[in-house]
Amino acid sequence: MDDDLTPDAAADGATGREEPGGPAPLGVERTPTGHPAVDAALHRLADADHLPADGHLAVYEDVHRELREALAALDARPPGPPAPSAPTGRPSPSSYDHRS
Repeated sequence: MDDDLTPDAAADGATGREEPGGPAPLGVERTPTGHPAVDAALHRLADADHLPADGHLAVYEDVHRELREALAALDARPPGPPAPSAPTGRPSPSSYDHRS
């Protein structure tokens, strides 16, 4: 029996070591955006770290869908108050002296 194996691992045929070709986390840090839906979608990318490469596509498609929904929600928001117009240097029509 191999000294590195626990009795349970030996029974399962496991070596207790990571397989060289197995999934490994990339260790990429994700900076929060401050938008909860976007941050949740980006956090979901970490799920791909523990999957073999053929499982990544489903995660990426889910994240892409979530990000598209977050963008669509921004477009669907009711507009806020109108932005103030930039001064033109000319007086507004209401400030003219309207004499006849």
